[in-house]
Order: sequence, then structure tokens, then C-alpha cells
Amino acid sequence: MSDPAPWPDVRQWHRPLLLVAAVTAPFVVISLVGTVLDDRVLVGAPIWAKPFKFAVSIVLYAVTWSWLLAGLRRHRLARWAGTVIAVALLVEYVVIVGQAVRGRQSHFNVATPLDATLWGIMGSSIAVLFVANVVVAAVLVRRRVGPRPLTWAVRAGAAISLFGIGIAFLMTGPTPAQRQSLRDGTFTGVVGAHSVGVTDGGPVLPVTGWSTTGGDLRIAHFVGIHALQALPLLAVLLTLLAARLPLLRDEDLRTRLVLVAAGGYAGLTCLVLWQALRGQPLLRPDGATLAAAGALIALVAAGTAAVVIAGRRGARRPSTPGPAAGGRSR
Repeated sequence: MSDPAPWPDVRQWHRPLLLVAAVTAPFVVISLVGTVLDDRVLVGAPIWAKPFKFAVSIVLYAVTWSWLLAGLRRHRLARWAGTVIAVALLVEYVVIVGQAVRGRQSHFNVATPLDATLWGIMGSSIAVLFVANVVVAAVLVRRRVGPRPLTWAVRAGAAISLFGIGIAFLMTGPTPAQRQSLRDGTFTGVVGAHSVGVTDGGPVLPVTGWSTTGGDLRIAHFVGIHALQALPLLAVLLTLLAARLPLLRDEDLRTRLVLVAAGGYAGLTCLVLWQALRGQPLLRPDGATLAAAGALIALVAAGTAAVVIAGRRGARRPSTPGPAAGGRSR
């Protein structure tokens, strides 16, 4: 029996997650328009930049999970967990947009009772999102969602994505400067930060808003979360390329390539997290970061080469004749 198709019928996709994607998608355009028409700046960035970035991320995340959960449509717990993910994403985004409209910081803001309540709601939604992802990831360990390369890509992507979500909790504690302000009475109402070694709101990269003067935990958070898109898309791409490249027709070889890529992606997530925790900007790596990056690239290249070489040797190896062929008279 052939493996399930990598693209289930869209009617089987998880509808609550599709609904969240449909509701959030217009805010990609709305936020861009807001950036042009609304000249307010918050924490060093246009006030509609955060709603824009989160809209893009949520649409990608919700559509991906909706597609993947189609492969688990008979598993009630996974489907319910998907609905919880949908609700958590929607709650988080409503708070982000609401605070942008009010001209208030959404993340880490406890300056007023309302701000603190909204930040508490957002933080709780992130915690619920994390737990729901754990549930689905646990189901994926034992269930297939398609061909083996896709199944392993989804499993690895879900695990790395969980790690990426977890990085958000590193941002919620008070910085040394904030602890000092609580002691000396100069507290400004913010507990937590995206940046390491510098204050949020300084010079940043375009679009992403990542700090150019210090470490930024959002980089590893972003990279880790979107393993859920990158690795499954790689598996699908390898399947499509198999029509043109005979070597990739071996499903075991494609599976091993996916696993090598997953190891490299996990290594990249850890690398940018390590870089950020040392207060180092993404585009200004020191010698240790460059050495670690070079070692990671070398390991991934060596793993890929080993898989390809083994696959070529297997393809050239003559098959053993069966009993009928061996006993055939000349």
C-alpha cells in the first residue's frame, strides 16, 4: 500500500486554525497601512510593526498546524489541542492589536492595572499554547502524518518549535537594570525585555526589529518556532525533486536527509540563542560564534555527504537474485 499523500484534502484541515489564519491575514495589510498612516513610535519602532510581524507569523503557524492536523483527524486529543492552539493564538493577537490601538506596549507592560491584566492574559495564552503543543508533539511521536520523510520532519519540527516557544519565557524576567529600578524607586512599569546587554528600543534591523547593538532573544525564538514550517517544506521539496533526481526516489535516503537537516536546524537555533545570551548582535559575531557556526556547517555538510554517498553505493549494488532466477537453466 502506498504512503498517504503529503497534501491532505483541504476539507480535512483543522478548521479552527484555518479560521484564525483567515481572521489574522487581513491584519498583514491593515498593519502595513497603519505603519504608513500612523507615525507613532513605541519602544523605538513604528507602533504597527509588532501587529504586522505577529500577523505574518500567526498565519504561517496556524496554516501549518491546520495542514498537519489533517493527518491526525482521527485522533480526538490532537484535534482538541489544535483548537486550544487556535484560541491561544487569537487571544494573544487581540491583546497585541488592542494595545497598539491604545498606544501602549503589549509585552512586559505592568505600568497600570489594565496593562498588567492584558500582559497577564497574553502570558497565560503563551503558556497554554506551549502545553497544547506538547500534547500534539507527544501524539506525533507515535503517529504518522504521511510518508516517512514528512512524518520525521513534522516530529523534529514540532520538537524544535516547542523549544522556540519556550525561549519566550527567558524574556519575561526582570533585567538587572529593572531590578535596580524596583529597589531605588525609579520603576517605569516594564518587567522583562527582548534584548540582552542593552535596553529595548535602541537601533534595530529593518522589518525584524532585532537589536543591532546587543543580543536579542527574539532571533532564536523566531528561528525555533518556524522549524514547524521549514522542515516539513523540505520533506515535501525532496519528494517533488525525486521526480527529477533518481537518487531521491529512495524514501530512506530522503528520511536521513531530513534528519540531518533537523539536526542542523536545532544547532542553528541553539547557536543564535547562545549568541544572544552573550549580549552579541546577530550581524556582529565574535570569533567563538563564527567558529561554532563553521563547525555546524561542516557537520551538516558531512552528514549530507555521508547520506548521499551511502545512497549512491546502495543504488549501484546489484540486487541478489531470487530462488527462481538463481535456479534458472541456461
